[in-house]
Amino acid sequence: MFSHRDRSSRRHHAHRITCYPTYGGSGVVATELGIELAALGHEIHFISYSQPFRLSGRDDGIFYHEVPVSSYPLFEFPPYDLALASRMSEVAEYYGLDLLHVHYAIPHSVSALLARQILAARGRHLPFVTTLHGTDITLVGLDRSYLPITRYAIQESDGVTSISNYLRERTITDFDITRPIETITNFVNCDVVYTYHGFSPKGKGVRAPSLRGARRAHSYAPFRTFAP
Repeated sequence: MFSHRDRSSRRHHAHRITCYPTYGGSGVVATELGIELAALGHEIHFISYSQPFRLSGRDDGIFYHEVPVSSYPLFEFPPYDLALASRMSEVAEYYGLDLLHVHYAIPHSVSALLARQILAARGRHLPFVTTLHGTDITLVGLDRSYLPITRYAIQESDGVTSISNYLRERTITDFDITRPIETITNFVNCDVVYTYHGFSPKGKGVRAPSLRGARRAHSYAPFRTFAP
């Protein structure tokens, strides 16, 4: 947990964000979204197996909750998705969260669905939104081992967003989705990202100063992430 505030002084809402904490694009977008929401006064809780690498630990209103996964000899592969669902329900109940937002459908949307059902059995409705990012739909999700459960979790989500129109159409077609999917493209913070002498040397991005102080010296925003 990074910072603590009296819950009675909350100005807006309490949200939980789950993403992969590594260097993939979905984790970057999810983390930056949480940072910006916290800056607006929302209470943000990140739940994952390790700390998202973009979190500095100095942002007010941001909490991190690790998902413990037991290594039991019976399990050749520890069931992270079940441990995640349990942790989601615990954090949501304890902190009175208003919304679960999961980035990358597998396994996060399935875990959120289980967490919602756990809380529903206790008389509490907790909606969750699934954001589709790419390979969770075009590659992993189409694997025969995951397609039925991925389709079901998307259909059962309270809201679904996609980072591009192309990905939205692929999802609807390949998974036979009948519920609405809203396109919300990836983004940059225009207050801190600027063109540095035009394009970068390879013409693939724009150089940005360090965000929120000295979080990083230089970074590039690849235009390939802004799909139509």
